Amino acid sequence: MRLRRLVCLIALAAGLSACSQEVDYTSEQRMCIAQRYAAYDARQISQCVDVCRVCMKGNTVTCNTSCRLRGAS
Repeated sequence: MRLRRLVCLIALAAGLSACSQEVDYTSEQRMCIAQRYAAYDARQISQCVDVCRVCMKGNTVTCNTSCRLRGAS
């Protein structure tokens, strides 16, 4: 019974951590963002899509979708 609880807790923790809306940027991406925006706000769709396209080398459609899924509007 204890093992089952432990497994469930680990699975729950892993699932919740995968749902994080925080993005881990590389140092290169951070430099790119800093060059484009002094005060970057990932919740603004225009800034988020611009940074995604330029700094993460995405395209407009996937970046727009990604930003919206992370809460940008």
